[in-house]
Amino acid sequence: MPSAEAIRGAIVRLEGVLASGGGSVDVRYNLGVLLQADGRRDAAMDQYRQALALAPFDARVHNALGIAHHDAGDLAQAMTCFEDALASDPDDPQAHNNLGHLLQIENRLDDALAYFDWALALRPDYPEALNNSGVVLQMQGRLDQAISHYRRAVTLRPDYAAAHKNLGMTLLAAGRYEEGWAEFEWRWRDGQLAGALRPFTQPQWRGEPAAGRVLLVHGEQGYGDSLQFCRYVPLVAAHGLRVVLEVPLPLVRLMRQLPGVEAVVAHGQVLPPFDLHCPMMSLPLAFGTSLSTIPASPRYLAAAPAEAETWRRRLAAEAPGDNRPKVGVAWAGAARADTPDVAVADRRRSMGLAAMTPLLDEHSVRFVSLQKDAAETEVPGRLGGLIDTVVDFADTAGLISNLDLVISVDTAVAHLAAAMGVSVWLLNRFDSCWRWLRGRDDSPWYPTVRQFRQPRLGDWGTVVQSVRATLVDTFTSGSRS
Repeated sequence: MPSAEAIRGAIVRLEGVLASGGGSVDVRYNLGVLLQADGRRDAAMDQYRQALALAPFDARVHNALGIAHHDAGDLAQAMTCFEDALASDPDDPQAHNNLGHLLQIENRLDDALAYFDWALALRPDYPEALNNSGVVLQMQGRLDQAISHYRRAVTLRPDYAAAHKNLGMTLLAAGRYEEGWAEFEWRWRDGQLAGALRPFTQPQWRGEPAAGRVLLVHGEQGYGDSLQFCRYVPLVAAHGLRVVLEVPLPLVRLMRQLPGVEAVVAHGQVLPPFDLHCPMMSLPLAFGTSLSTIPASPRYLAAAPAEAETWRRRLAAEAPGDNRPKVGVAWAGAARADTPDVAVADRRRSMGLAAMTPLLDEHSVRFVSLQKDAAETEVPGRLGGLIDTVVDFADTAGLISNLDLVISVDTAVAHLAAAMGVSVWLLNRFDSCWRWLRGRDDSPWYPTVRQFRQPRLGDWGTVVQSVRATLVDTFTSGSRS
């Protein structure tokens, strides 16, 4: 990948060619590619459109314009561009690959796979199509085939970070942790996280003896990731390292309760001196974690006693005399609309309030909303409004500590409750995250988690029916599971 300085120099040269009257299709196309690489998407799209005015049937320009629309979040316009590319050249493998990617986003998995197969028939050595095909196979639960496609992709292009990362996540989903954690390290070279790589001069700790040295463990990605992998901090301290933990501000007060932490710092604050660092989700690699050696303590996070008592009183005051079992519910994760592919994944893991409503009609328990900043405007009053007064995860922990059960989609609430040893019923999508593995209704990470999985992509109705029946059986029989 050329440096930013080299890209801008090339842009200046091509703009000079245009100024001298050399506005050919190739010049405008190449200028558009460079402008897009420089982050100037609107200017790039303008060049692509001008190129198409000169050559309406240039498939590569239609593809480039479609990719720009995709990156801008305009998937409908991107689809039109890719269809135009395919109409311009029916044998263009890139157009087949791009169309397949959009169909995968729309959950039309069989159709997407057909386009990837077509792209690979036209160009067998096409690593991007192999990677995209692997994603669909993984979503369909065909993990061995997905792994094979990813391996072929990285053989063809050894520096292909996205395929390495996807290979890692699929190996982890299959329980093949020893190889999976190493491949998962490629996430830092993939586009989504490449800009988040911390420029520390201190080396990354990889599990070597370092007693007495200060290790900065820094959170990454979502809140749930930090809540799941902070379990390793006490193990780090037990190896004699002094741990400084850096997490987003909403996690700071909660993480101060974590054993083995010497200091907790919020993201953006000045860091104290440290000798080594380790991203939170690289700790399993540092400890050589296998499926059988997951540190699965039944409880490693807790609410402060004073917080728990405060929220006990608030719950009692909100519904005086209601002695039914208290069940917390959460139905959506963070939308992350600024990242189209991530937003699509969130739409698959989030069920929405309407899909959960049949469960909420069960009156044998008292439901309590754990859905912070609910997008729905008509949240039933019987769910209460205490969650709207929560400031951070220490507050949420205080509220959860007074519940008998948490029923949640795959979001931070589920991780927090499980880390506290509270019973969690996880409402999980068919193509679940790698951390929940496949073919099981428990979790080796959390002893108190029970999974209710979609039997097919998008089928929340069957999940809710199963959960409601289990809820009735559990609380009318007096058991707590």
